[in-house]
Amino acid sequence: MRIILNPVSHHGSGSISALATELSSRGYKKALLCTDPDLIKYGVAKKATDVLDAAGFAYEIFSDIKPNPTIENVQSGVAAFKACGADCIVAVGGGSPIDAAKAIGIIITNPEYADVRSLEGVAPTKNHAVFTIAVPTTAGTAAEVTINYVITDVEKKRKFVCVDPHDIPTVAIVDPDLMMSMPASLIAATGMDALTHAIEGYITRGAWEMTDMFHLQAIKLIAANLKKAVEGDKEAMGKMALAQYIAGMGFSQVGLGIVHSMAHGLGALYDTPHGIANAILLPSVMEYNADATGEKYRKIAGLMGNHEAWKMPIEEARCAAVAAVSKLAAEIGIPSDLKGIAKAEDLDFLAESAFADACRPGNPKDTSVADIKALFAALL
Repeated sequence: MRIILNPVSHHGSGSISALATELSSRGYKKALLCTDPDLIKYGVAKKATDVLDAAGFAYEIFSDIKPNPTIENVQSGVAAFKACGADCIVAVGGGSPIDAAKAIGIIITNPEYADVRSLEGVAPTKNHAVFTIAVPTTAGTAAEVTINYVITDVEKKRKFVCVDPHDIPTVAIVDPDLMMSMPASLIAATGMDALTHAIEGYITRGAWEMTDMFHLQAIKLIAANLKKAVEGDKEAMGKMALAQYIAGMGFSQVGLGIVHSMAHGLGALYDTPHGIANAILLPSVMEYNADATGEKYRKIAGLMGNHEAWKMPIEEARCAAVAAVSKLAAEIGIPSDLKGIAKAEDLDFLAESAFADACRPGNPKDTSVADIKALFAALL
């Protein structure tokens, strides 16, 4: 068992002010700032560049990153890093810019993986990625504290998961002020992504006492604060920023399950936002996995507000946990099915892709392509 976390992380309102100091104190001279066009358009990335400008720290912006970053995005980022003479990376955004930045940083120091596809799974890279500071702008993915990243292979219509201790950002700056400007729908979707991380991480095959500690606290915080954050409560947004980071501290160590396996296929084939896909799938997959989770759903139900769960028969407690997740999703406007998203003619491809996904072996219950297809079909 091992725990791998950022060597340094900053938390709380205004913590973005540490950005330039963390770079200059280590002797770095110029950053490639990875972000996306929307974060530039709506002035979110400016909160980071203002700090760099005030300190006179040089940077070049790279924003050619799609919501589900592609192999081509990564290769363009590698070229941009080399062309501008950068010696470090600052990733500002949700999971997409941070995931792209992780792949860029790995390839710069491990050029033998320049094709990107060779990074799939647990690639035996030899060198740590370029020094990277990750600044999340959503309270969901926890990409700033995980050793995972996901890249889309457009040609093969699939996402692939990369797991590499060398990719973890050296510094994470988790400032909820950057998250408050996100639309309510994005706060809802990314918050459900964080809840999925916490629940899947808690019930995954690799879970153990220390990761359970992280996941249970994350579930508690999300249940109490997600709806308030969607409604614009600043204090709740701060709690969500912490909750998603804590969930990342856990699942990065032990993996996930088939909610993520299935969501990756939806993102690759239909460009479905990752948080929305997870949120729709989570209750159904929880119900499917219930008989392989022991007493864990009882704790989930209790943390999500059902104070009678501790004394229910276990079958009822499991139903209560699923119902609590469904209720929260409905309250924040998450769709309850895949109608209008997935197509019946794609179910074989989706099921096969999910079964082949790197997250599937962590699922607490043995599964099959047929089982996964049935889960997709039930949501159409």
